[in-house]
Amino acid sequence: MGISFNAAFGVHPQAMALRMERSELLAANLANVDTPNYKAKDIDFAGQMQQANQDFLQAAPEVKYRVPMQPSEDGNTVELNAEQAKFTQNSLDFRSSLTFLNMQISGLREAIEGK
Repeated sequence: MGISFNAAFGVHPQAMALRMERSELLAANLANVDTPNYKAKDIDFAGQMQQANQDFLQAAPEVKYRVPMQPSEDGNTVELNAEQAKFTQNSLDFRSSLTFLNMQISGLREAIEGK
């Protein structure tokens, strides 16, 4: 009987890849907090994961512009506190998936070594 990595790892590899892409977008938003007319971008993580589960081919995630709660006069839609919170939550979720994968890999290694 072979090892099914899809069964062992679940959605975590896809989730980590999507979270890495989201981190880049959120970091760009934070870097451009003072850039006039910069439009904050994000990924609908839950929607993209649902689509990834239905499709076998992973397409590039759909990037959307965020609508600000309070528009600024210079046209920038980045809200610093909201972006920081989203970046932090995304980082924590990435770390959770990484921890899960590390535990699964350790378990597989022990099974292979017969421990």
